[in-house]
Amino acid sequence: MRLKKYLIALFLFVVSAQAVAMESVRVPQGARAIDLTGVVEKHSSQGDRLQVSTAPGSDGIVRRIEVGAKEAGSQPNWIVFALTNDTDEQIERLIVAPHYRLQGSGVIWPDLGSARITAITASQGFPPEVEDASDADVFRLTLDPGTTVTYVAELRTPNLPQLYLWEPSAYKDKVTSLTLYKGIVIGIAGLLALFLTIVFVVKGAVIFPAAAALAWAVLAYVCIDFGFWDKIFGFDVNANRIWRAGAETVLSATLVVFLFAYLNLNRWHVRAWHVAALWLLILLNLVALAVFDAPVAAGVARISLATVAVVGFVLILYLATHGFDRAIMLIPTWFLLAVWVATAGFAVAGWITNDLVSPALVGGLVLIVMLIGFTVMQNAFAAGGLSHGAISDVERKALALTGANEIVFDWDVPSDHIYVSPEAEAALGLDRGGLEGAASSWLDLLHPFEQDRYRACLDAILEQRRGRINQEFRLRAADGHYLCYRLRARPVVGPDGEVIRVVGTLNDVTDERNAQERLLHDAVHDNLTGLPNRELFFDRLEAALVLARIEKDVRPTVLVIDIDRFKQINEQVGMAMGDSILLTVAHRLTKLLQPQDTLARLSGDTFAIILVSETNADHVISVADSVRRSLSTPVRFTDCEIALFASIGIALHDQQVHPGARDMLENAEIAMRYAKRSGGNRIEVFRPAMRTQRSDRLTLEADLRRALERREIKVFFQPIVRLEDRTIAGFEALLRWDHLRLGRLEPSEFIPVAEQTGLIIDLGLLALERTARELAAWQRALAVDPPIFASVNISSRQLLRHDLLRDVKSVLMRNDIIKGSLKLEMSESLVMENPEYAVQMLTRIKEIGAGLCLDDFGAGYSSLAYLQRFPFDTIKIDRSFIKQSGKGARPVILRSIVALAQDLGLDVVAEGAETEADAIELYQLGCGYAQGYAFGRPISSRDARRLVGAAPEAA
Repeated sequence: MRLKKYLIALFLFVVSAQAVAMESVRVPQGARAIDLTGVVEKHSSQGDRLQVSTAPGSDGIVRRIEVGAKEAGSQPNWIVFALTNDTDEQIERLIVAPHYRLQGSGVIWPDLGSARITAITASQGFPPEVEDASDADVFRLTLDPGTTVTYVAELRTPNLPQLYLWEPSAYKDKVTSLTLYKGIVIGIAGLLALFLTIVFVVKGAVIFPAAAALAWAVLAYVCIDFGFWDKIFGFDVNANRIWRAGAETVLSATLVVFLFAYLNLNRWHVRAWHVAALWLLILLNLVALAVFDAPVAAGVARISLATVAVVGFVLILYLATHGFDRAIMLIPTWFLLAVWVATAGFAVAGWITNDLVSPALVGGLVLIVMLIGFTVMQNAFAAGGLSHGAISDVERKALALTGANEIVFDWDVPSDHIYVSPEAEAALGLDRGGLEGAASSWLDLLHPFEQDRYRACLDAILEQRRGRINQEFRLRAADGHYLCYRLRARPVVGPDGEVIRVVGTLNDVTDERNAQERLLHDAVHDNLTGLPNRELFFDRLEAALVLARIEKDVRPTVLVIDIDRFKQINEQVGMAMGDSILLTVAHRLTKLLQPQDTLARLSGDTFAIILVSETNADHVISVADSVRRSLSTPVRFTDCEIALFASIGIALHDQQVHPGARDMLENAEIAMRYAKRSGGNRIEVFRPAMRTQRSDRLTLEADLRRALERREIKVFFQPIVRLEDRTIAGFEALLRWDHLRLGRLEPSEFIPVAEQTGLIIDLGLLALERTARELAAWQRALAVDPPIFASVNISSRQLLRHDLLRDVKSVLMRNDIIKGSLKLEMSESLVMENPEYAVQMLTRIKEIGAGLCLDDFGAGYSSLAYLQRFPFDTIKIDRSFIKQSGKGARPVILRSIVALAQDLGLDVVAEGAETEADAIELYQLGCGYAQGYAFGRPISSRDARRLVGAAPEAA
């Protein structure tokens, strides 16, 4: 019974052993090499011994063997494989495990090689013998006929990249052929490095040391990869790992240096030097790191190499598209480098496993460096052959022409053939050879005005056999416009004394010619408007006056136009908008004139017209009125409208006096200034009496300053009557000047002088103070409802001053006046100079307690459009409506104005009521108040107090 159990256990053991026994590899007689990498079994033991089951032998029995490690106490990794020789002959084979294999080595923490197998133990027969090899672990084994042998190999490293079973002679042939290939590649790489070094010593350009350094780095990498240094210096396997990591790092660094030097990246962007320096510093630190941790250094170097290839290719393409010749020349070579890096990446990732990949990649790297060397040589020597050494005078002149970018002109006289450098044809848009041919063929391309001069130049050279051509000609381009060229040439005389060639250069002087014409134009034209300036104006006026002496029907008239208050407008809207206003003025004036007339800009806001198209004085004044009305149309900028008013002076031609150009202009300017002194926005024709008034202006200005100090300026009051009951409703304050020499002067005689000198501010404040004081006295004496009021005129200078608010507030605080009864009166032309600013200013004046009255209503251009925007409580109808109220459409317009004011809740005061009939008509039209000689002339403050029953002011 016990024997039976023993047999059953033995049977189960044999069956289970057969179930787990490994598969053996059949070794044919003629097989050159068998890849065992995928059929070995890997084991990791917990101690220094390993027990494994053998492959079934020829008898089918599976045995157990135990193998001990070479060093007691170690825990190595193991591999197990079995080989079967089912032939009738003994077989010898080599087990080969390469120390380093690029394929599958990895990118991060790559496998940089090591001794792979410590020892191999056979389950039977002769133990494998170790063969001497520097780059692989080689063991020779013998397989007897009909045997299956299990081999257990103790590994030095956890990884075994490859295990091959080689036929000895085949392995020897492979090693021999690879040795020859490696020698050729190393020789080429060495010669290339040496050659580039010699070129660097001779040439000295920065790209040569960079290329030489790259070549030496590749040579070092090739020698390490092919095991050349091992044969010379006898490095061990661990030292070889350090050298390999360092070589890959240096290769990446030299590639960065070459790319930076070749593309001259520091020229394109200063930060490129910083990036390159940081990159090189990191790679140099990797060289030191390779001594301590070679896999980490090699992994970073491989990533850097791939990055340089990709980033470099993108950078080269970018610079090539921007016309950088060096980048264009490097595109093919760098493309091959990018392909090489991609292939190497596939190999180290294990996607390509062929044994020929590694030597092919090394040879390809040498080829790429060779192409880089050729590219560098081509770039350095393509145009530099004449940079060193002696050159002839002819060569020097040719180089000078090339450097100066001159266009060569060569006329072969005997064959009548002209040659011109292709740059001229390209500039003109002509086909190649478009300027070549007979000398007469140029006539079709020359400007018609210059064809005769061209013929004369060439004929003179041929006839005189000497001299030079230095002429400018205009040549027609393909698109029809003309380019200006300067031809400088001289004849070449043959032995017979005849001209055989005319040789010289063509220069494109179009820009120079345009600049000269622009300078000539700017010398006599205004830079802003393009109109003639003062000099050209005088020239044309002189010509017109000369023509007037010959032709009796020609009577030139000079009009001088000056924009009123343009300085204030410029200060409000800015210089840029002021220039736009002047351009608008020039455009409007140009449209009003005939072609024979001349419009010029004399100075800032002053324009002048030479009117030749009109000779009748009435027609001239009509043209001037058209100018005034055209300029009065507001200029609109975004949401702002600016009203323009102009003073126009006219100097008519006097055929008997025959004035000069400067006299006529001066007369027109005097008339213009007279128009300004009279209030502006008007037309004045020059009269000789104006010259004496011009000299009186300075005296009047000095007298006005003294008059303010001596209290010669008086405030008079003109009554404003309520038409319903003919009672006094208020007064308008008017200034009078009791001049010691000239007597009493009206405002029209001194207000323009005050406006120009700035004294109007003092006059306005004087009128405001005295009117407020009188109004307070009237209201104390006459308690009526609505209260009596007074209005004071405000000038443009006062309205534009922020101090006006303070002055009005101070006056109201010092005098006990009912709110709204002291009215500030201003014309609508004044308000419309700057509507946006006026709205803000008037609103604040209204808020502090003053009333607002709009004067000359209806005489402007936009009262109806802006009336609702301004906080006025009273409007004054212009006297021009009252004088002609009974004629034509005037009553209808007047009735409409009154109705409009009533609808808006505004009081209406009609100016200019001269007769009782005017008063009755105004009342019938619905007008509430009237002012004029029908109700009294301006009276003194004392008479005004008596009129309202107030106590007279103490003397």
